[in-house]
Amino acid sequence: MKPHEHAFLAPEKAEQVARIFKALADPTRVKILYLLSQEECSVGHIAEVLEMTQSAVSHQLSFLRHIRLVKNRRAGNMLYYSCDDEHVISLLRQAVTHADH
Repeated sequence: MKPHEHAFLAPEKAEQVARIFKALADPTRVKILYLLSQEECSVGHIAEVLEMTQSAVSHQLSFLRHIRLVKNRRAGNMLYYSCDDEHVISLLRQAVTHADH
């Protein structure tokens, strides 16, 4: 790059990055993602561990699934959720470590 040349972020890429940070800006979603970074979980298990209603958990999982941060797997009539973006989980872990200092 020549002096005074700038690399610009494409609008679509900027939107994608903003969606990731929006997801991580909500404490409930942070807790869900942190839990899912450790183990695959059902909605009921997440609700129990985080002391939330299943409805509230389902709402947040729907948001996270829509932006492809979590995925689900069906086993019988149960859905199990897990992380679907290791880069975002790495960011989350770095932020948690940073908050500890």
